[in-house]
Amino acid sequence: MIRKSHKTLGEIVRFALTGVIATAIHYSIYWGLRQWIDFNIAYTVGYIISFVCNFVLTSVFTFKKKANIRRGIGFGGAHLFNYLFQMALLNIFIHFGIDQSLAPIPVYAIAIPINFLLIRFVFKTKLCK
Repeated sequence: MIRKSHKTLGEIVRFALTGVIATAIHYSIYWGLRQWIDFNIAYTVGYIISFVCNFVLTSVFTFKKKANIRRGIGFGGAHLFNYLFQMALLNIFIHFGIDQSLAPIPVYAIAIPINFLLIRFVFKTKLCK
C-alpha cells in the first residue's frame, strides 16, 4: 500500500515538473504572440507547440513509458478535451474583464488538475499499453 502511494506521489511530482515546463512554453508563446494576433490564435499556437514537448516528457519522464501510437491517440484525445475546456475558460475570463495577459493563469489552475487525471488514465489503462 505504501509503495503504491509513493509511486503515485512520484508521478504527481514528475507531472508537476513536466507541467511547469509545458505551461511555461505555452504561456511564453501566448504572451509573445497575443500582441500581434488574436488571443485565441496565440493561445492555440502556444498550446500546439507545448503539446509536442508535453507528450514526450509525459511519456518518458512522468510515467516512464514508451511513446506509442495508442498512447499518442489517448494523449491527443485527452488534450483535445483539455484544449477546448481551456479555450472556453479563457474566453469566459476575458469576457468578465480579466486582462488577456493574466487570463491564462486561472485557466491553468483549473484545467491542469483535471488534465492530470485524464492523462494518468491514458498512461495507466490497459487500452493504451
